[in-house]
Amino acid sequence: MNIHEYQGKSILKSYGVAIQEGVVAETVEQAVAAAKEMKTKYNSDWVVIKAQIHAGGRGKGGGVKLAKNIDEVKEKAGAIIGMQLITPQTGAKGKR
Repeated sequence: MNIHEYQGKSILKSYGVAIQEGVVAETVEQAVAAAKEMKTKYNSDWVVIKAQIHAGGRGKGGGVKLAKNIDEVKEKAGAIIGMQLITPQTGAKGKR
């Protein structure tokens, strides 16, 4: 079964499992808006930006980044969104 992390969290949440909340963003602007929403909701400037591909090892491939403020959200989301992510599970060709 191929589901993304955010989809799996949604399924778990529907069964009452406690999850760490997140927001899906497809553009840098959406990522910035999501980070601002998370700051308002949880009072933290720090957010984790994760690529959503069907493969493990996203962090080792550069697809998981910690942003400590809005400027870093712009920078890191801009680098991750649309990148060709190469992990041990994707092979040399990678996945977008």
